[in-house]
Amino acid sequence: MSKKALLECVPNFSEGRDLTIIKQITDAIETVEGVKLLDVDPGYATNRTVVTFVGEPAAVVEAAFRGIKKAAELIDMRQHKGEHPRMGATDVCPLVPIANISMEEAAHWAAQLGRQVGEELHIPVFLYESAATRPERKNLATIRAGEYEGLADKLKQPQWEPDFGEASFNATAGATAIGARDFLIAYNVNLNTTSVRRANSVAFDIREKGRVQRSGNPINGPVVEDENGNPVRVPGTCKGVKAIGWFIEEYGIAQISMNITDTRLTALHEAFEATRQSANARGLRVTGSELVGMVPLQVMLDAGKYFLAQQQRSLGVSEDEIIKIAVKSLGLDELSPFDPHKKIIEYQLRDETSAPLAAMSLRAFANETASESPAPGGGSIAAYVGALGAGLGTMVANLSSHKRGWDDRWAEFSEWAERGQELKDQLLLLVDQDTQAFEGIMAAFRLPKGSEAEKNTRREAIQSATKAAMMTPFRIIETASQIFPLCRAMAENGLPASVSDAGVGALCARAAIHGAYLNVQINASGLHDEEFKEDLLAKGAALVASSDQQEKEIMEIVRKTL
Repeated sequence: MSKKALLECVPNFSEGRDLTIIKQITDAIETVEGVKLLDVDPGYATNRTVVTFVGEPAAVVEAAFRGIKKAAELIDMRQHKGEHPRMGATDVCPLVPIANISMEEAAHWAAQLGRQVGEELHIPVFLYESAATRPERKNLATIRAGEYEGLADKLKQPQWEPDFGEASFNATAGATAIGARDFLIAYNVNLNTTSVRRANSVAFDIREKGRVQRSGNPINGPVVEDENGNPVRVPGTCKGVKAIGWFIEEYGIAQISMNITDTRLTALHEAFEATRQSANARGLRVTGSELVGMVPLQVMLDAGKYFLAQQQRSLGVSEDEIIKIAVKSLGLDELSPFDPHKKIIEYQLRDETSAPLAAMSLRAFANETASESPAPGGGSIAAYVGALGAGLGTMVANLSSHKRGWDDRWAEFSEWAERGQELKDQLLLLVDQDTQAFEGIMAAFRLPKGSEAEKNTRREAIQSATKAAMMTPFRIIETASQIFPLCRAMAENGLPASVSDAGVGALCARAAIHGAYLNVQINASGLHDEEFKEDLLAKGAALVASSDQQEKEIMEIVRKTL
């Protein structure tokens, strides 16, 4: 079964103040079935709204077209004023490949959208980034140079004939840049100043293209030129970052407004730290920051772990705690509340119905287990017990990492805690996956069996589902087996006062393995593939025997310490 291709679209509309206009545009986008609106981020000072939605390519392109059309109907660029550079009612409309789609395919869809906008709406369209039809149009800033006010004259120049639409000035809608690009993070850092000049000085320090080099006076001195008469530039500290300084009247402060175009070159927290260092050197102070639009989860996790490491704190804490540290360290909640579930793209795309058991309270899970329903059964319980065992080992690692006098060992315990968190999360996923595997068997048995063909299809489905129902508890066994090294390390070297917790963690791991192996065995009785069955049972038996030995050795360590 092929996986869905997912495109993200992040159109920027030149209206950030009139919420009724913004709502009409997003309503038009949401009329397309299969598109999910993730975020709407209006800015009063910029008079600009960044909208984020995702879906399969054809649906996304249709939704983008409807949004662009509605914006052209409602926004009059002749009346528009704002802090952000712009040239059209829909200023820019990038397509971003999210899953199972290449950048080349995204560029193809961008061209299709551009053609439709140009031909049907009579708006000049310029393709940029990976969709650009010529090298000089890859850079959005080059296309947008002169902005709306210079657009009429620009369109008269042969080199600025649009890729789609007529080379004539659309006074109300302006022009639109449509492209395909990697995920871009729009990010603003707040300064304790109202000076745009000083903010720009910081922006020039950090942005990749830096500043023009001058001799003598660095502000008013003559520009240094190379042998070809071109200005010599002093590069900034952050590759893949574009930045300018501006004053935001809404907040009463100056900001560094940046686009981080490649987090592999400069991470979010690295851009923040570079801005902070430059600001400090210039007598300024960073007070916080804000994300415009959405951000990938990994970017926030990397930031949180960076700041935890700066504090010499364990990195093996929960994902929620890591995100909280990132938000507080970056000051993302200084200007307005920051809700991770609205701002992190994976959280918006997460299907909460895919793991109903793991989302339950302890009481609800216990009640569901005790009900007349056959699921959750022993496999799911085994996975959950294993998750508790991993959690206990992780707890000891985190406590040990924070022990006074053990500061030189925090990194050692942090690594164990990170590993424990991974095992805990894997086992929590397996809680629901084991129940889903059981439901797969039940679904196969319910298939029709009237004709010979239906009987064969049903028979094959039952065998396939049975293999899946064996493999899931076997994965529980494999995962829980990895808890023992964690618990042993914590029993031997961790906080002595918590040695009993390491022991209980090992007991949980052994119980999980024995419980999961029972589920492998009971499902094996219905499988006809003898080679597959014998191989899995033998591997499982070996891991069960190993778990008995490892649990015994860990408990001996625990009892000696007690």
